[in-house]
Amino acid sequence: MKHRNFARQSGFTLVEIAIVLVIIGLLLGGVLKGQEMIENAKVKNGVNDMNGISAAYQSYIDRFHRLPGDDGPINTLTARGGSWTNVTLGGNNNGAIAITAGQVFATGGESVPFWQALKAAGFISGNSADIGVAAIPRNAFNGLTGVGTGVTPTVGTARLSVCLSQVPGKAARAIDTQLDDGITNSGNVLATLGVTGANTAPGIAVVPVAPATGYSDDLQYTVCRTL
Repeated sequence: MKHRNFARQSGFTLVEIAIVLVIIGLLLGGVLKGQEMIENAKVKNGVNDMNGISAAYQSYIDRFHRLPGDDGPINTLTARGGSWTNVTLGGNNNGAIAITAGQVFATGGESVPFWQALKAAGFISGNSADIGVAAIPRNAFNGLTGVGTGVTPTVGTARLSVCLSQVPGKAARAIDTQLDDGITNSGNVLATLGVTGANTAPGIAVVPVAPATGYSDDLQYTVCRTL
């Protein structure tokens, strides 16, 4: 009797396939979890930036009995010595910080003096000699952290606010929820619809798109909080 030789077929068993699928699932889960951790860290950084600027602002007033940015003239500042000798701009000391909403991420008004003063006093990190946009701190979303008046609240007397630009919708919602009511156009935290990749100036007319009071993960915002 002749014996036939059958070629053995190679392939994966069901057990092997199951193991591969489990490994792939674990890898994907790890990647997604890592992305979520990065996003959460950025949100925490943004909240800390807002809280830190608020604390620095109040501490400056307590120490010097003047407003950062409005403090001046320049010779009064440089006479303090140390990091103050690098300061290049001072305010007019009229009791008001002159930074409009349009100057929050720009260099007009008393924006640069504001940041130079806080850095020279040691309340925030950075070089007190920085001028122009370089004087404005960056945030975790690759945008800027600015200050200005006339942004919040939605009604009543305009107040000085700290703002973050280029904030993705998901992160903006988280920041607003942690610090306020999670609504774009109410409370002490307001959001302005931003242009992707740009440092969009905040405005009183907030988020003119649906949903009118909510955040969209597909959009980018400038988020401001009353100091």
